[in-house]
Amino acid sequence: MKKKKEKRPVPTLDKDFFLIDSHCHLDMSSYNKEIDSILSRAKKHGIRSIISIGVDEKSSRAAIELAKQYAEIKATVGIHPHDVEQVEDKTYTRLRDLIEANRKYIVGYGEIGLDYAKQHSDPAVQRHAFRLQLELAKELKLPVVIHDRDAHEDTLEILTQAAPFPNSGVMHCFSGDIFLAEKMLELDFLVSIPGVVTFKNGKDLQEVVKQTSMDSLILETDGPFLAPVPWRGKRNEPGYLPYTAEKVAELKNISIEEVAEQTSKNAMKLFNFTITN
Repeated sequence: MKKKKEKRPVPTLDKDFFLIDSHCHLDMSSYNKEIDSILSRAKKHGIRSIISIGVDEKSSRAAIELAKQYAEIKATVGIHPHDVEQVEDKTYTRLRDLIEANRKYIVGYGEIGLDYAKQHSDPAVQRHAFRLQLELAKELKLPVVIHDRDAHEDTLEILTQAAPFPNSGVMHCFSGDIFLAEKMLELDFLVSIPGVVTFKNGKDLQEVVKQTSMDSLILETDGPFLAPVPWRGKRNEPGYLPYTAEKVAELKNISIEEVAEQTSKNAMKLFNFTITN
């Protein structure tokens, strides 16, 4: 009987360094109310803060509740492009009120944007909602968390038209080429690197990492999705973020601690919070 190959252990950080998971969906059913154990594993592997992302009104409220319960969790609020056909104008009014009532727990607006891959919502409706939410985020003085899947051209056009963004933003789970990355940097946005960078077919993203300055990069799991190698295809969680950091370090020819220090600094600046040792 062939012996089952063991997974490569999670890379370790020096105890004086930490990582921030800038994008995770901790409220999703995939985690089956395992938050305490997930956070324990994350802490063990050097993750000091996790941003739980709102994708609709319900998940936005759930993210806030998690942030109220756990000091290491921050929340964002927003309507994902998949769900924009199901909302009304009063939905955005409620989101505005929700943000104003919970400012201390909320660090960003999103995820918002365009998704032409699955088109759960009509593209025209997506574009309208995207523009509306970008303006709402600016009104509320929050950085924007952008979702862009198979919609690079329209995403860039709408962001360019809506610029400038005084509170900046991030292209989450970056899936474009170096041209798009450079355009994001021109808008004063950051580029967020997911576990895809560890995939054999992640060559384009690897090239983006190689060519983009460390002061423009942050890291994310997008958990429970897109687990890095060696957990590809399994449920992702914040404790796996060091695999992504390790790959970025390899591509940049620097230490994992340097990656941790700079990406954490970038995330704290973008989302306007601090972590003290």
